[in-house]
Amino acid sequence: MATAPKVSKTDGKNNHDAADEQADKEQQEAIEQIDEVQNEIDKLNENASEEILKVEQKYNTLRQPYFKKRSDLIAKIPNFWVTAFVNHPQVSALLNEDDEEALQYLTKVEVQEFEDIKSGYRINFYFDKNPYFTNDMLTKEFHLNDTGDPSSESTAIKWNEGKDLTKKTNNGKQGKKRSHEDQESFFSWFGDHGDAGADELGEVIKDDIWPNPLQYYLASEIDEETGGDGGEDDDLDDEGNFDEDEEGDEDGEEEAEVEGEEDDEEEEG
Repeated sequence: MATAPKVSKTDGKNNHDAADEQADKEQQEAIEQIDEVQNEIDKLNENASEEILKVEQKYNTLRQPYFKKRSDLIAKIPNFWVTAFVNHPQVSALLNEDDEEALQYLTKVEVQEFEDIKSGYRINFYFDKNPYFTNDMLTKEFHLNDTGDPSSESTAIKWNEGKDLTKKTNNGKQGKKRSHEDQESFFSWFGDHGDAGADELGEVIKDDIWPNPLQYYLASEIDEETGGDGGEDDDLDDEGNFDEDEEGDEDGEEEAEVEGEEDDEEEEG
């Protein structure tokens, strides 16, 4: 009986190395092909971004007359903007009592996106004459600087003597949790340019409040209308019926009355 030829250990190792080398080569080729496909996807994404930007710019222009009409109507409602700010959960957390008093004089808020939307926007705050500062408008602007990094600039607030809300101290409460009245002023935001790319307040006003400020102006009223206080409806189940226990009590009373009448009739008979 013929025996199978023996394969040297060296030959087996060479075959294994060749297989690994072939697998590595195929993997590298697959990676290069994936990279080529990814480049095509990236090109499509860039084209899509450009098309979306054109649409955004078109409709931003179309929205302007409606924004103006809305601002004219809002001007007829006293304390509209301060109410909207107070009702907004994120903005209200930045307001102390002095801020709320100063914002009573806020008559108009306006967001202006630059013609090239990608380059930035500004937010204008219009004020009536007030005891805090002499500016009739405060502006904060966000844009990309020459290096392409986000930056911001704002109006210098001309505070009246003794009315600078950004200069108030914490009355020695550093290191402890500050109360609502002791927190940093909302107006400190105008002078904060440390990280324009992560300015949450600016983004909230532009992307959340400005598109529909009415929903925040009415927020407290809606809560009051939907909150409810129980009342007569507490006796009803989910389908608007009385609870079974109460129905049972009423049925029991009716049955007792009928039985009583039957007994009277039998006695008379």
